[in-house]
Parts: sequence; structure tokens; C-alpha cells
Amino acid sequence: MDPYLIAKWLHILSSTVLFGTGIGTAFQMVWAMRTKKVETFHSVTSGVVVADWIFTTPAGILQPLTGIWLIYLTGYSLSEPWLIVTFALYALAFVCWFQVVRLQIRIRDLARAALDHGKPLSSEASRAYKKWFVLGWPAFIGLTIVFWLMVSKPALW
Repeated sequence: MDPYLIAKWLHILSSTVLFGTGIGTAFQMVWAMRTKKVETFHSVTSGVVVADWIFTTPAGILQPLTGIWLIYLTGYSLSEPWLIVTFALYALAFVCWFQVVRLQIRIRDLARAALDHGKPLSSEASRAYKKWFVLGWPAFIGLTIVFWLMVSKPALW
């Protein structure tokens, strides 16, 4: 089989998993928080944490590896402007995602504690959720722009 087609397929597949899992888990978290039910929020947050480890992490690792493989196979320079912007946006998304995962674990643990004590979510959990929500936007917008850059490969400067 052609190495280029393998690299391209893996790159597209991992980007789909990365983006799809991200938007899917974000939707679930927001929807669960809207219920204001600690049981629901704990359950959903627990699943989101697992989904990040099972799907997002491997896809996030595979993305730059297959991207560099594709750059090598196609002969692009690492200094192409559209690639430099892509690298920067991917780094931004990673930094946001890393913080989001930490917040998700904290929120899950706080929801578990509230559930165990028969209490509503604490103000600390609500603050962590708000930070989680805000950090999701730069990652989402950044990856959306990365998709556009990968498809269009524009001459930026």
C-alpha cells in the first residue's frame, strides 16, 4: 500500500476522532451541567475523562506524527507559513486541552464528593466548570482553523 495514502488516512482518521470526541464530550458536559443533577454530572464527567484518555489522547499524539510524516512525503518545508500557523494553533489547542483535562478530573472528583455527601455541586466545581467552558473555545476555534489550513494550504505571507 502507498505510504502517502496510509499517512493521509491515519491523519484524517485521527483528526476526526480528535475533533469529534472533543465536540461530543463538550456537548455532553454542557448538557449534563444544565440538569443541575449531581448524579448526572458525575456520571457524564466520569465518562468524559475516560473518553479523553481512550480517544483524544491517542488521536492527539497521532496527529503531529502523521502530519510530520505527510510533510516529509509531500516535500513541504516545515517553514511553510500555513504550517507554522497550524503548529501554533495545535500547540494552543494542546495547552487548553491539557488544562481542560485537569479541570474535568477535578470536577469529576468534586461531583463524586457532593454525591457521596448528598449535597449540590460546590461553588468550586462551578468555577472549575466555567474555566473548563472558557478554555474549550480557543481549542475548538484553533482546531477549526487548522482544518481549514490543512485543506486550503493558503499562501499567508
